[in-house]
Amino acid sequence: MEISVSLGSEADSSASARALLIANTLIEGFNKHYRLFRETSAGAKTRFEQGDWPGVQQAVRDRIQFYDDRVVETAERLHCEFNAATVDDVIWQRAKLHYIGLLTNHNQPELAETFFNSVFCKILHRTYFHNDFIFVRPAISTEYIESDPPCYRCYYPNETGFRETLKRIFLDFDWQREFADLDRDVGYIRSAVNAHLGEIPRREVNFQIQVLSAAFYRNKGAYVIGKVVNGAVEYPFAVPVLHDPQGRLTLDCILLDPGLIGVLFSLSRAYFMVDMAVPANTIKFLRSIMPHKPRAELYSMLGLGKQGKTAFYRGLISHLHHSADQFIVAPGIRGLVMLVFTLPSYPYVFKVIKDVFGATKEVDHATVKRKYQLVKQVDRVGRMADTLEYSHVALPRNRFAPGLLEELYQQVPSLLEEDGDDLVIKHLYIERRMEPLNLYLERTEKSGRDDLLEQVVIEYGNAIRELAIANIFPGDMLWKNFGVTRYGRVVFYDYDEIEYMTDCNFRRIPPAPNEEAEMSGEPWYSVGRNDIFPEEFAFFLLTSLKIRAAFMRHHADLLDAGFWQAAQEEIRRGVICDFFPYPEALRFCNRYGGGCKK
Repeated sequence: MEISVSLGSEADSSASARALLIANTLIEGFNKHYRLFRETSAGAKTRFEQGDWPGVQQAVRDRIQFYDDRVVETAERLHCEFNAATVDDVIWQRAKLHYIGLLTNHNQPELAETFFNSVFCKILHRTYFHNDFIFVRPAISTEYIESDPPCYRCYYPNETGFRETLKRIFLDFDWQREFADLDRDVGYIRSAVNAHLGEIPRREVNFQIQVLSAAFYRNKGAYVIGKVVNGAVEYPFAVPVLHDPQGRLTLDCILLDPGLIGVLFSLSRAYFMVDMAVPANTIKFLRSIMPHKPRAELYSMLGLGKQGKTAFYRGLISHLHHSADQFIVAPGIRGLVMLVFTLPSYPYVFKVIKDVFGATKEVDHATVKRKYQLVKQVDRVGRMADTLEYSHVALPRNRFAPGLLEELYQQVPSLLEEDGDDLVIKHLYIERRMEPLNLYLERTEKSGRDDLLEQVVIEYGNAIRELAIANIFPGDMLWKNFGVTRYGRVVFYDYDEIEYMTDCNFRRIPPAPNEEAEMSGEPWYSVGRNDIFPEEFAFFLLTSLKIRAAFMRHHADLLDAGFWQAAQEEIRRGVICDFFPYPEALRFCNRYGGGCKK
């Protein structure tokens, strides 16, 4: 439906003036949000220079809340100043038109449109969620927005020499901390490039290196992202910059494989901090080196989660228009807390919290939601899947298989609402689809591939270790709560029982006082609410002889309370460990001698 606005009468003029004030209030709310977002993101450079690793973790937690705080603040202002819930449709339509006008020369129009939608949906019932009132599709193109200065710098090795050009790239980030030996590290880069690509024949025309002007900060590292342009051929690269034991800067490795660069942006990792005046320009550059990485994931990994959700939902609706399969119950063992379904042609799963949990579960709905939010605020160390959380998702009812519809109405009736031909799900989580680890193990055992079985058991144990070091205890460690990615990595994805390691009490089972006590089915020792006995893990995890043998070869210490207590002690001492999102073998200290700090 087209929006028709007449300004011929005094009433129309008054309505238009009110609509303009509403639009200005909305853009002021967004601009405040993005100013605070940029300040925190830009502050990552100082935190990196100072080695303020606790500050890094706190900034990640704080930034997560910025968007929702500004949405609530702006909605409250609209209620107070305009009695927003009673504003009529014509004024809202005009407010949207005025808002579009305010975005004409804006540097973040796509983010501002999403902010408009968030505030509007906070104020009015979802029946208004159609194109007359919100931005279902982008109104402003981001294709030709230019940032000043540009989002990337260009270097020309033919003019200054390759080695000097590489040095200049890193010096231009102007880190207020000296390099340990930049000449040495640049030499390592040259050797690694030659080993991976061979000597690149340089073109006299259009031979340049393009590097994003702002570094990407995460955990204890800064990442320099760029590409070599050699005629019509482009070579992407990423260089992690770390502190050495003396606090000096070192180039840790160079990633030249697009797949490994893509892993840097995996949603199982913590979000990056990067200063961006024009986010669309940064996304465009990243897409040029990772063309298969969805925009939704890139926006999310840059800390722009709401824009990631907007881009994902638009992609989902487009996919539904171009596909015909039905949503079905996801393969695997049914959960006690979540009902999980999937669309076979789409690589994601959809999770809803059941109205009633299984008898063994002691959590409530608020706790489950809080724990899913916690996962966004911590270092996921490549071992926990990120989730997209939505409210009031409308999906075509005829795309749900009858069996799934029956389960939904049985298990989550409070979350369902019918609206014409759509089924509206009031609260929903969406994750990347993985093969459940229990199904992977069954398939691998039957195939006789003992090598793959051993490899995935090693991965499973490593996942538990790394989560523990990052202060996360999974709680329920059954195989079914872990998945195997397309890269063979084991990732945890069931969060209703996760706890901070420091909130757990790991104990050894005390000796039985007598034979009768040991033979009885009841424990002879007291058990507190947060008591955990790692010895018991073997009884419910290691039922297969092959799996047990592989686990005991590599991870027997996970069955001893000593491992967990030692990990707790390190956390309490403030030790923040390095987690490298790339193979250890690529690190220069391993490739060229000297050993790496642990």
